[in-house]
Amino acid sequence: MIPGDLPFQAGRVREPLPELPEALNWVNSRGQLRLSELRGRVVLLVFWNIASITSANLLAELRRLEKRHPDEFVLLTVHTPRYTSRQPDAVVLKALQRNRLRAPVANDREWLAWMLYGIPAWPTTLLIDADGGLAARFVGEGRGAEIEDAIVQLQEGLPPAHLRPAIELLENTRTPAAGPLASPAHVLATDTRLFVSDSGHHRVLECSHDGRVLRQFGSGTPGNWDGQAAACGFQSPQGLALGPDALYVADAGNHCVRRMCFDTGEVDTVLGSGRPAYADVEAQGSGLRAAVNAPYAVAVEGDALYVAASGQNQILRVDLRAQSVATLAGDGRNDLRDGIGGEASLAQPVALALLPGQLLVADAGGNAIRRLRFADAALTTLAGSSPWEPGREDGTGRKARLAFPCGLAAAGNRVYVADTCNDRLCVLDPYSGELSTLPIEHPLHEPQGLSFAAGALWVADRNDDAILRIDPVQATCERVAVDE
Repeated sequence: MIPGDLPFQAGRVREPLPELPEALNWVNSRGQLRLSELRGRVVLLVFWNIASITSANLLAELRRLEKRHPDEFVLLTVHTPRYTSRQPDAVVLKALQRNRLRAPVANDREWLAWMLYGIPAWPTTLLIDADGGLAARFVGEGRGAEIEDAIVQLQEGLPPAHLRPAIELLENTRTPAAGPLASPAHVLATDTRLFVSDSGHHRVLECSHDGRVLRQFGSGTPGNWDGQAAACGFQSPQGLALGPDALYVADAGNHCVRRMCFDTGEVDTVLGSGRPAYADVEAQGSGLRAAVNAPYAVAVEGDALYVAASGQNQILRVDLRAQSVATLAGDGRNDLRDGIGGEASLAQPVALALLPGQLLVADAGGNAIRRLRFADAALTTLAGSSPWEPGREDGTGRKARLAFPCGLAAAGNRVYVADTCNDRLCVLDPYSGELSTLPIEHPLHEPQGLSFAAGALWVADRNDDAILRIDPVQATCERVAVDE
C-alpha cells in the first residue's frame, strides 16, 4: 500500500468529513462550496499543485474518468501553492485551464484544507461517499482504475445520474480569447529560424526570427498520432532539440519523444508507448517502445539522444543507432541527492544543456542546477539548494537560491538559466557554479524554455504567452510577433 493511502472498503459506515474551511478562496465557483450541500452524490476532492508533474498526470486520468462516467461524481479541486508566484488566483485558474479540466478550484494559499484533512503529498484524492464520509484516500498518480472501481461501487443504490437534479457549481469559466500562442514552453533558435513549442495549442511552429510562421507541426487538437506536418497529433509539447536533419520534441502529455523530419515534414515516435512509466526502462526490456513518464526536455549529440523524464525523476540515454534506451542517472525518487548514475536522485528534471563532456540539468523540483559528467555518470549539484529551500539569491554553489528553474541555454563559457518562479533570468558559470541575475527591465511571467543563437537570448515567457528576444549585452528586450 502507498504511504498515506486509505483503502476503499464497500459497505463501511463512515463519519462525515469536517466541512471545507470557509477561508478557502474558490477561484471559479458560485460562491463558497460546502460538502454538506453535496450530500447524496459521490465527490472527489483532489489536492494538486502546478509544480507537480504527478498532479498533471492525475488530472489527465480524471479527465478520462469524467468522460466515462459523466455526472456520476462531483469533482472539486484544491490547489496548495508551493511557490509565492503560484499564489495569485489568475495563475491557478490558468494552470487548471492548461490541464483542460473543467472543475471548481479552491486556492488554498494558507494550506488550511491541507492541514485540516492531513494531506500527505501531491497529488492526493479524497473519495467522499453520498453521506459525506471519507470512503478512501489515494496518494499519487496512476490511481485512475482504483478510483473508478470505488466510484462504481459507491454509485450502487443511488438514483441514476439522469434522474437527479442538475447542479452547476462553476462560474468564471470563460476561456480567454485564443491568441497566437498559448503557454509556450520552449523556443529553439538557429541562425535563421525559431522553433516554438506552442504547448497550449498542442503544436510546434517553425518561424523566421521576426515571428512569421513557415510551418506548423501538429493539428492543434490534443492527441497522439504520427503523420505529416499539421496532420499529426501532439499533447502539451515541451522541450526541443536539433539533430542533423530532424527536430526532436519532448511530447510530455503523450509520454513520448517525437521526431520531425525537415525534408519531408514527417513526424514519427522515437521513444515511448503513449502511457506513463512506473518502472525503469531496463525492467521493460530497454527497447524504444518502453514507457516513459512526462519527458520534458531532450538534447542530441551524434547518435545519442538525452531525455529528461520528469515524471520518473531520471535522465535517459537513447542510442539512436542501436535503437535502445538506458537510465543514465536517477533512482526514480523525487529528491536532490548527488551520486553515481542510479545511486543519485533528481527532482523533476525539466531542461537540459550540453557542454563538452557533460550535461547540465535544470532540476526544477530540487530548485537546483545539476551537472552530469559523462565519463563516470557522476551527478553533482552545481548551483542551488534543495527541494524545500527555494529562494532568490545570487551566489556560488549551494549558497545560490533558485525557485523551480525550468530553462537552460549554453553560450560559450556561460549558461543562461530561467529561474521560473522568481520571474528572472540568471547567468551561470558552469565551472565555478557562480550564479548571478541578468539585469533586464522587461517584466517576466514564469519564463521557461531558453535558447541562445544569433547573438541573442530567446525566451519562452509562458504565462505571458510570448516569445522574447533579449540582447544580454545591452540588456534590451523585445517581443517577437509570432503569427501576428
